[in-house]
Amino acid sequence: MRSEAAYDELIRRSREETLLASCAELLGWDEETYLPRAGVGHRANQLALLAGMLHDRATDPQVGDLLVAVEGSSLLTDPDLDAAVNVREFRRVYNRSIRLPRTLVEESTRVASFAQQEWAAAREEADFTRFRPWLEKIVTLKRREADCLGYVRHPYDALLEEYEPGARSDDLAVLFAALREELLPLVNALTYARRRPDPSILQRDYPLDRQRVFGEMAATALGFDFEGGRLDTTTHPFFASIGPGDVRIATRYQPRQFGTAFFATLHEVGHALYEQGLPVEHFGTPLGAPSSLAMHEAQSRLWENTVGRGRPFWIYFFPLARQIFPAALRGVKPADFYFAVNNVEATFVRVSADEVTYNLHILIRFELERALMSGDLAPADVPSAWNEAYRHYLGITPVNDVEGCLQDGHWGAGLIGYFPTYTLGNLYAAQLFAQVREEIGNLEHSFALGDFADLLTWLRDRIYEHGGRYPAGQLIERVTGSPLAHRPLVQALRQKYSELYEL
Repeated sequence: MRSEAAYDELIRRSREETLLASCAELLGWDEETYLPRAGVGHRANQLALLAGMLHDRATDPQVGDLLVAVEGSSLLTDPDLDAAVNVREFRRVYNRSIRLPRTLVEESTRVASFAQQEWAAAREEADFTRFRPWLEKIVTLKRREADCLGYVRHPYDALLEEYEPGARSDDLAVLFAALREELLPLVNALTYARRRPDPSILQRDYPLDRQRVFGEMAATALGFDFEGGRLDTTTHPFFASIGPGDVRIATRYQPRQFGTAFFATLHEVGHALYEQGLPVEHFGTPLGAPSSLAMHEAQSRLWENTVGRGRPFWIYFFPLARQIFPAALRGVKPADFYFAVNNVEATFVRVSADEVTYNLHILIRFELERALMSGDLAPADVPSAWNEAYRHYLGITPVNDVEGCLQDGHWGAGLIGYFPTYTLGNLYAAQLFAQVREEIGNLEHSFALGDFADLLTWLRDRIYEHGGRYPAGQLIERVTGSPLAHRPLVQALRQKYSELYEL
């Protein structure tokens, strides 16, 4: 077969597989939002069948033949050409997929579907023992997956590759250790600072219906297109990209915790903006997909923290908040509200953690996941190991499993290897924002007027429109001129919080 025809067939297959995957994504979104509990078994079978069908397509020997027909042809003379980028990713995914038996893929999907529901039930009951058998199954399946995929140093690397291609856990351990060494003294200084905010401002009565209105208002201002997306309620905040024109976000609300839903909404909006900014003409191919999950997390963390916890943001939004929550914010000064939004305190729950302590939550999960995969930590011992890690790094000990190891749904969903991308995303976000300020100048004036278009346009031009053309590490270096590093984040945190807390 001629190389041009072989490439066209690869593209056709890729687009078809992406459509099929979007059906699974829609079923997964429904499972997390509106699925009746009695329908879990049927949904597990549906998702397992789709996973098996997708695996069959991804591992079809004809794909390997088509790749051979294209590789080495004139279509790939320039590595930056569209065809070269797509084929590079087709080959990477194919080589990975053919190592996994369909039976393992289907079983992993089926178990994860049940495990997610059991995690939610265990969380409601604050009882890890209900979830433990499912975590044991997940860990066993993930170890089998790592063995099938192969690795050089650590089984965790085989799973990490799914979310951040090319990353290795030994390298991340070094990077994260350097970050930890800089963060711990800052956390300690802020914890014992004489100037403290009043966090109770955010713990008053904030009616849920008004929280939703305020969240939608902020999402629209940042650029989220509600004609091409929606906002729903769930147990654990998430986003789902069904396809062009259909990007969905979900958040959770608490009546006396303003920040829980609001910042989770901003976080998921950041994900959604990336998806809504990907080149539609390349949908169904690597060029129409994100660079990596860490780069995805960079978008969510940038909009949630760098923008959403910034002073200019609240210069614009605080007067609106006071109109929507008149009772809760009566007599509250803008400066006091802004300080409360940026309260730094060791807490148990990752999704509501401040931006200074947040990465310590991730480092704990990273260490526990590696230990689970290596066999150094048994699933039954997770609660005690979790509690000990929190005591060691944050000086606090969870009083129950909801505050502790049941707070995240990732393990129930089988997403072992996902957590490091949050910290990598924070690092990418700090470098990106430093670069956009260098190129555009001070964005604070526009933010204070409720205008976020310049930032969104810059991100669309520099990140979103490239899709998966460049691996994340290469993309950050092309955009900022520097490889990934921990210092930009540390410097930004020190500057902001030293001023706030008058260190």
